[in-house]
Amino acid sequence: LAFWLIWGGTLLTPVLVALSLIAGYLAFVKMERLTGFATGLLTGVVAVALVLYLGSFVTAALSGFIALEPVASRDMGGFMLNLILGTVCVSLSIPLGVVLALGRQSNMPIIKGICVVFIEFIRGVPLITLLFVANVVLSYFFPPGTNLDLILRVIIMITLFSAAYIAEVIRGGLAALPRGQYEAADSLGLDYPQAMRLIILPQALKISIPGIVNVAVGLFKDTTLVSVISMFDLVGMIRGPISSSTAWTGIYWELYLFAILLFFVVCYGISQYSQWLERQLRTDHH
Repeated sequence: LAFWLIWGGTLLTPVLVALSLIAGYLAFVKMERLTGFATGLLTGVVAVALVLYLGSFVTAALSGFIALEPVASRDMGGFMLNLILGTVCVSLSIPLGVVLALGRQSNMPIIKGICVVFIEFIRGVPLITLLFVANVVLSYFFPPGTNLDLILRVIIMITLFSAAYIAEVIRGGLAALPRGQYEAADSLGLDYPQAMRLIILPQALKISIPGIVNVAVGLFKDTTLVSVISMFDLVGMIRGPISSSTAWTGIYWELYLFAILLFFVVCYGISQYSQWLERQLRTDHH
């Protein structure tokens, strides 16, 4: 719904994506019970692709259905851009970080090698460099004539960047679990996906909450770096259009103080929520 309200276009597009995800989840749950995790996952992916493919014809035919005027990413700015990047990138990087953490602990050399190289490379490169890559280089990896939205390119790069850090946080949570938890899962006859989903990951993620929130807060503040690639986020607006306005000539501290206040409120809210979540998930009674 937020996607439709911000970017415009027909309402059918986000509805179609939501229906495809629901269909994929239901197909995954059904097939996993019957045949196992791998087949269930494959069936879920096929169901998502099938619903998206068939629904695209309906969306194209009814493109004017409850449609808003499309908004280009260049026309977006201010604190809303920081919120979009922070929310979307954190939401996408947590599941990707879980996959990378499990891949790094895998016994399969190829998967482990890919995950290690990816994590170490991303952690060794500054975010500002990746943003320049998103702005200039990333379009070369797509077919000629493909015009990938700049915000989408930035979201891809920031998500990959934060996923590498979250993967290391979750790997620490997995390493902190006693060996007996893994042995308990084996003794119950659970296979690897079941053991991870039902026993290991819930405990590891609970341990990792402070680290994940730390990465999320840092990432939200780092979204201000997009101002260096000419995207007018909050800091970009202060440095660009607002500072060049004659009404604000010579006035700086009020603008930056307001930016500080906004970021403090959001980041403090995130940290307080994480502390509340930790208290809710406590299993000890000391």
